[in-house]
Amino acid sequence: MYLLLKYTDFSIEQINNLHNRFMYLTQDEDTLRREHLENISNLALNPIRRQIIEAFFDKRNLGEKEKGCLQEIGFEEFVTVLSFFRPPKPHTADEEMKNIKKEKLRFLFNMHDTDNDGVITLDEYGRVVEELLSSYETIGAETAKAISDAAMLEVASVTVGQMGPDEFYEGITFEQFMQILKNVEIETKMNIHFWNLDTRTMQCGK
Repeated sequence: MYLLLKYTDFSIEQINNLHNRFMYLTQDEDTLRREHLENISNLALNPIRRQIIEAFFDKRNLGEKEKGCLQEIGFEEFVTVLSFFRPPKPHTADEEMKNIKKEKLRFLFNMHDTDNDGVITLDEYGRVVEELLSSYETIGAETAKAISDAAMLEVASVTVGQMGPDEFYEGITFEQFMQILKNVEIETKMNIHFWNLDTRTMQCGK
């Protein structure tokens, strides 16, 4: 319990509530699997549902040095991943806010870097944009594809412009990813109020 309090910055009450949610999701088992998360109703409507679920099992998000994914996780890993979605406390110091933003951006980067090679290819980026647009009923498949293609070209123009003449474009690095999103307040926007939910109607939402 002490380590969870120290490294996740959740309160004792929040951790206790999260433990109740964990046991509800796993049906009182000690480990969580992908199919448990697939039962969350609101998550089923999320256009990047697959990436969110995989993020819980990505070793990179669990502080492990090796790459790859786990088949199941325990409660500590569950809380560790949810801590990335924890909103910053009021009056957080500027330096700490920068670190929070960097951690959240690294989490998002890992989510989009689906093959664990340290770069987000334009194809990976395009798929994410297209999946996000697919949630809008007014946008057809062809329009979503056209917008994602345009987004890919825009990112390519930004990242290639930062490269030297002898460098070969392989994809978006984490440093370039941070530069692209430097004006987005991800530290305040990326949060899930997971512990405030009734276990009888278990949902995951912002």
